[in-house]
Amino acid sequence: MSTFYEVAALDPGRVAVIDVDGRETTFGELSARVNQLTHALRALGLGEGDGVLAIIHNGLAYYELLLATLQAGIYFTPVNYRSSPSEIAYIAVNSGAKVAIADADIAATCTTELKGLHRFSRGETPGWADYATWGADQPAITPEHRTAGQTMLYTSGTTGRPKGVRRALSGRPPALHPIHANVLERLDVLPGHGVHLVACPLYHAAPGTFSTAILHLGHTLVLMDRFDAEETLRLTEKHRVTSTHLVPTMFHRMLRLPEDVRSRYNLSSLVSVIHGAAPCPREVKERMLAWLGPVVHEYYGASEGLITAVHAREWLAEPGTVGEPLDGVRVKVVDDDGRELPAGEPGTLYFSSAHTKFDYHDDPDKTAAARSGEFVTVGDVAYLDAEGRVFLCDRRTDLILSGGVNIYPAEIEARLLSHPDVADVAVIGEPDPEWGQRVVAVVQPVEDVLGDSALAKRLEEHCRAELAGFKTPRRFDFRERLPRTESGKMLRRTLRAT
Repeated sequence: MSTFYEVAALDPGRVAVIDVDGRETTFGELSARVNQLTHALRALGLGEGDGVLAIIHNGLAYYELLLATLQAGIYFTPVNYRSSPSEIAYIAVNSGAKVAIADADIAATCTTELKGLHRFSRGETPGWADYATWGADQPAITPEHRTAGQTMLYTSGTTGRPKGVRRALSGRPPALHPIHANVLERLDVLPGHGVHLVACPLYHAAPGTFSTAILHLGHTLVLMDRFDAEETLRLTEKHRVTSTHLVPTMFHRMLRLPEDVRSRYNLSSLVSVIHGAAPCPREVKERMLAWLGPVVHEYYGASEGLITAVHAREWLAEPGTVGEPLDGVRVKVVDDDGRELPAGEPGTLYFSSAHTKFDYHDDPDKTAAARSGEFVTVGDVAYLDAEGRVFLCDRRTDLILSGGVNIYPAEIEARLLSHPDVADVAVIGEPDPEWGQRVVAVVQPVEDVLGDSALAKRLEEHCRAELAGFKTPRRFDFRERLPRTESGKMLRRTLRAT
C-alpha cells in the first residue's frame, strides 16, 4: 500500500498539489517542505503525543502541516476558520496543542487567546512568527524515527462544547489506513495518476480525510478556496478531474445552473463523485446520476469512524441505501433497551471496527454513553435489510445539518440562555430547500419582555459576539412557554411539528 512519502521518493517530479492560485507543487517539493517542518516541530521540543492547531483556509499549508505531523507522532487539529476567538481558545486548551498556525486575518483576532503557544502566521501579524520562513533552516531530508501521527477532530460534547475524537498512536511508520483504502477502492478511486478536486473546507473530517488518502494513492490534488458551482465544472474540465468530494447542498447548486452552462463543460473524466456528510434527497441524487452517469457514490460515517459505502450501480439497484459495512466493520441496530433488532426494524445504529478505538478527549461520560462493549454509536436511527445493507431513517435527534456542516444546538442554547431577556430556549433545524436545514431558535422571553423584532436583533448580536456566524440562528420564534417533560427534557419533536 503506497503512501505520499513513497510516491515522493519514487516520482518526485509528479505534481502533488495545484493550489487555489494555480501554483503547482510536486511531490518532491512538498516532501522537502514536510521534512523541514517535522524537524522544526522537533526543534521546538514537540514529541509523540503533542498537538498542532491549524486555523487556515484551503491551501498547500494544510498538507504541509498534516504530513509533517503524520510522520512525527503528533496530533493535528484543523479548526474551522470561521470560529470565534473564544471557540479557538477552547480547542487550543482542551487539545493541549503546543503550536498554532493561522492565516493572518485569523491570527490578528486571537493573539491573546493563544498567547501560551508557539504561533506562526501565514502573513505578517504582530506577535506571530512567519510561517513561510519557519523551518527554512532545517534539513529537507527524511527525519529519523518516523512514527505515525493522527488527525484529532472535534465533535460535540454533552454540554454543547466540542469534544476531541482522540485515537491512540500506533507507534508504527506512517501509512494509509486500511479502512480509507477500502472505501476508496469501493468507490472507484485506485492508485495511479488521477486528479482529485478539493471543493469543501479541509477543516471538515471528510474532505481532509479523503483528499489526504487520495494523495497517498499518488493522485494530484486541485484546491478550491470556496465552492462555486460553475467553477467546479470548469476546473473539472481543465484538469481532467477524476474524483471529487461534495455534499448535497453543492449538488443542489450545480443542478440549478442553466442547462447551457452545465452542458458547456466536458466532465467525462469523472469516475468518482463522492458524497456524504448529510442525507441526500433521493430526487437530487437521481438527477445527478442522470447528468453524470453512474459515478455518484456515497459513504456513511462520522468523525468517530467510517461505516459504509455504496457504489452508484449498487444504489440504483437499491435506492436509499447508504451501503454495506466496510471491510472489518460490524454494525447492529438496537432498541431502547439494547436488544438487537431484526432486519427491517429501525433503531439506534451501532458500529465497531479498528477505527472506533477512540475516546472523547477529557469526557469519559460521553465516551461511556456512546459505547456498548466494542460497539459505538453517534445516535443515528437506521435499519438493516436482509442483505445487511444500511438504511438511515434520521440523523442524530438534536443535530442540525446545514450545507453538510454539523451544528449542535446545546452550544447555541447555552449562549442564548446567558442573555438576561431569555427564560428558556430550544434550537432546532427547519427545512431549507438549499441548505437542507437552517438554524431556528424558539425562545421564551422573561416575563414583561416583548418577543419582537427588537429582541430578535439583540439576541442575534449576542450570538455573533461569541459564536461563529453559521451557528447564529437565522430566525427567532417567540413562545410564551416551551414544551418540557416533568424531568426537564425538551420535547423537540413537538416544537418541530408546530
